[in-house]
Amino acid sequence: MKQPKFQRRAEERPREICAAALAVFAEKGFAAAKLDEIAKRAGVSKGTLYLYFKDKEELFRAVVRDTVSPNIDHLRGAIMATDMPFAQIAPMFLARLAAVAATMPLGAVVKMVIGESGNFPELAKVWHDQVVSKALGIMIGLIEKAQQNGEVRPGDPRFHAFSLMGPMLMGLMYREVLQPAGGVPVDIDALARQHAETVLAGILTENAR
Repeated sequence: MKQPKFQRRAEERPREICAAALAVFAEKGFAAAKLDEIAKRAGVSKGTLYLYFKDKEELFRAVVRDTVSPNIDHLRGAIMATDMPFAQIAPMFLARLAAVAATMPLGAVVKMVIGESGNFPELAKVWHDQVVSKALGIMIGLIEKAQQNGEVRPGDPRFHAFSLMGPMLMGLMYREVLQPAGGVPVDIDALARQHAETVLAGILTENAR
C-alpha cells in the first residue's frame, strides 16, 4: 500500500534540508551559514526546519551522518565483499574517495572543519567520528590483513594509512584554497591513480608486486 503523498513528502524533508545545509555550509562556512537561507534553499519555512533540527550543530551532525558518512559505509561494504589483493584494493579505495569528492563539496567541508573547529569543536568531533575514523579504520584493517598475508612491508599500519590517504587530503585542500587564488588546477582522479602507483611501490613486498 502506497503512503499518502503528504506523508512521503514529510519523510523526504530531513534529506532535503540536509542537502541544502551541505551546500550552504560549503559556500558560507559554519559560522556564516544562516538557518533562514538553509530553509529557503530546502523550500521550507524556518519553523519547519526547527521541527527536525534544534540548531546548526545538530543539523551539521545530520549532514555528516546522512550525507557523507554513508559513502564510507558503502565503500567498506564493497571492499569487504572482495578478496582482491591489496595492490588492487588500494587504488580502488583512492578512486572511490576521488569519486565522492567529485559528487559533493567534500573539500569545502574539510576546509570549514579545519578553519572553524577552534570556535566550534563539535565540528571536528563529528567529522572525526563519522568520517575520518571510519575511513582510516578501513584502510588500517586492510593494511593489517595485507601485512599478515605478506603483501605489505612491516611498519605501523596507521602510518601506512596516513601515507596513503594524506596526499588526497592535500589535493582537496589545494583545489579548495589555492586553485581559486590562481593555483594550477589539480585533477583529483589523476592524483589518486598516480599516488596509488607511487605509494604501493614503496610499501608492497616483492612478492606482492
